[in-house]
Amino acid sequence: MRLRADIFVSALIRRCEVEGAYAAMRKRGAAESGAIFVVVDRLDGSVAVFGPAPQTLAAETGMRRFARLHDEEWIEPARAQELLRRETKFDSDLWIVDVEDRAGRCFLDLAED
Repeated sequence: MRLRADIFVSALIRRCEVEGAYAAMRKRGAAESGAIFVVVDRLDGSVAVFGPAPQTLAAETGMRRFARLHDEEWIEPARAQELLRRETKFDSDLWIVDVEDRAGRCFLDLAED
């Protein structure tokens, strides 16, 4: 059984705060099962965007797994906004969480390639 999206987002924000990073919910999605996207900002003009991992890379345990949504390690904020705009156009019930961390930590369980 997978954790509800609203509970997962609350826990992610709390984890970021405990680790010394700033996190805030930019967009609230469907409480039970909305897709979650996370933007990590290193505060140097570069960001990374993480979203739900493809089912083929996700764990069989039912845990949420994430994958970077671009090939480069870091991208410009304008490109990240375009990625999120396209995702929002496709699914209006998604969640967006912004994380500001100079070390670039995402605080997510990433899927193995």
